Parts: sequence; C-alpha cells; structure tokens
Amino acid sequence: MNWKKAFVITFNVIIAIYLLLAVTAFNKSSDEDMVCQDVHVNVNRSVIDGSLSAGDVRNMLNAHQLNPKGMAMSQVNLRAMEEMLNGEQLIEHAECYKTQEGKVCVDVTERVPVVRVMAHNGDDYYVDKDGGIMNNTGYACNLMVATGHISHDYAKQVLAPIGRLIMADDFWRSQIEQLNVLPDQTIELVPRVGRHIIYLGQPVGVTKKLDRLRKFYQYGLSQVGWNKYSRISVEFHNQIVCKKH
Repeated sequence: MNWKKAFVITFNVIIAIYLLLAVTAFNKSSDEDMVCQDVHVNVNRSVIDGSLSAGDVRNMLNAHQLNPKGMAMSQVNLRAMEEMLNGEQLIEHAECYKTQEGKVCVDVTERVPVVRVMAHNGDDYYVDKDGGIMNNTGYACNLMVATGHISHDYAKQVLAPIGRLIMADDFWRSQIEQLNVLPDQTIELVPRVGRHIIYLGQPVGVTKKLDRLRKFYQYGLSQVGWNKYSRISVEFHNQIVCKKH
C-alpha cells in the first residue's frame, strides 16, 4: 500500500508541474505574440477644465519614444511610461495598464492651476490647488489673475486656498476676475459685474467675508444697482462699508 500511495503522490506532483509549465508557456507565448493595437488615454478633469488633452499625452509618449502602439505587449514598459508622465508639469498622477484585448490604457489626473500670478516684480506663473508653482504654460482656461506684491510663499500659503475657494464656487468663479495684493499684504478683488472694488483686508476668514458679500449682492446691490458704489469693504466682522461713486 505504501508504494501505491507514493506512486499516486508522485504522479499527481508530476501532473501539477506539467500543467503549471504548460499554462506559463501558453501565457508567455500569447503575450509575446500579441501586439499593442491601441493606446486609450483618459484625462480626469478637476473642478475646472484645463488644457490637457488625450493628444497631448500621446505626444508626451511619442517625444520620449514610449508610445507602445505597434509594440509587442511583452515589450511595453508600463513603469517607464508612468515615471515619465508623472514627471510632466501638467500631470498630477498617471497610471498605465494592459488589457487582454491588446490595448494599453493610460489614466491621468490633470494638474490644473487655480490662479495665475502676475506679480509686481515681473513674475508670471500659475499656482495649483495644492500650492504648487507651475511655469506659464499658456493655459486657455478661465482663471482669476493675481497681481501686486506677491512672493512665492504668499502665493503658496495664501493665494492657493483663496483660489480653491473661488474656483470651486460657480458664482465667484464667474464674478471675480482679478485679485490684487497691496503692499501691506491686504487683498482687493475686482469683479466682472459692477464698477466697484471689493476690499477683503487681511486674508483671514475669507469664506465668511465672501458669504457676507454674496448676501449683500443679493439683497443690496440687486435693489440699488450694481454701479452705485466704487468701493465695498467686508474687512470687519459683521460689517459692510460702502463708498459711493
């Protein structure tokens, strides 16, 4: 009985090894023979539409000779593709993977700025939602422009949160076209509608100041007219101070 049992165990082990090698060889052959038929690029948008397109991503791959279309799937280097794309200024995150149909999929999350800085010292750059500095890349998207006495630290620590707040709100995104930083680091806003300047004061409690200003727009300016005042200050808590033209 012992030799029969040993024979059965040995036979089963041999069969298992054979099946494993057969499956491995089959998959390897299939992967080597399959050619990448297409590259599918998906650009995940943020709160605003940026300028990055699927064609731009393909051009990046082409420029670094990493476009896998027409290559054997076994030769496609997904890691190299991801590392290159993640190093691009316009991309926040990239992920690449293969499909069983012979396609390579590229999912990218676009890095979109929330404010353009045109400082008094001649600096011209963008700031993204996380406070990252981006070179001027000719974005066509509708962005608030920040002017005045702006350092890189001020842009990262102050303008990025304000930019996120304004760009995430449909009303303020369409209403505020310019932010100006005065020498004392206080802030003015220039609206698209109305011949007035909005004075925020120090960049603290901005959410509450904008909420107070929104109510004044709804229940004040809508009654007396958008052009009656030249200056509207929401600097102080629970107060709105207006100056007539």
